[in-house]
Amino acid sequence: MSMTPPSPTALWVAGLAQNATTQFLVQPDTATMAAIAQTLNLSGLRKLRFEGTLQSHGAADWLLVGTLGATVTQPCVASLDPVTTRIDVPVRRHYQSDYIEPDAPEAEMPDDDAAEPLRQWIEPETVMIEALSLALPLYPRADGTPDLGETVVTAPGGAPLTADAMRPFAGLAGLRNRLKDEPDA
Repeated sequence: MSMTPPSPTALWVAGLAQNATTQFLVQPDTATMAAIAQTLNLSGLRKLRFEGTLQSHGAADWLLVGTLGATVTQPCVASLDPVTTRIDVPVRRHYQSDYIEPDAPEAEMPDDDAAEPLRQWIEPETVMIEALSLALPLYPRADGTPDLGETVVTAPGGAPLTADAMRPFAGLAGLRNRLKDEPDA
């Protein structure tokens, strides 16, 4: 059992008061933000802040509730121009002493998607980085970037396969409308 914290913001569970709320604030310095930006493949990261509380939840579990705020810069998926996004999201983690890791290759998502196994240390900085990575826009687009439209690919001489052609019931809607307009048809 190691008493050395794994990170500067780590909270030792055995040292937390069961009947009091523990407040935390994580505001990384410039060098740490640069390292996080590199890890998450961001062009830039500013104003990163994660604050919240940690309190006991039941007899042996812990509940972390916080707010993550950050300003990130990512390349536009179409033009590679920088796209700046402000992120403000609530974060919740439920550390369970009786958490069971799924060992099947395919497992159902648990009812509580904020559930985590309770370990010796709770690391708000690690939670912050995970929450930031989940909150990032998947396909950032710069303002004014034109829509690239639909790509249609086909073999020479063949009919192109479009999005409309892939909708098998699209023709039935047209037939229904025609029958409605022409009752004798």
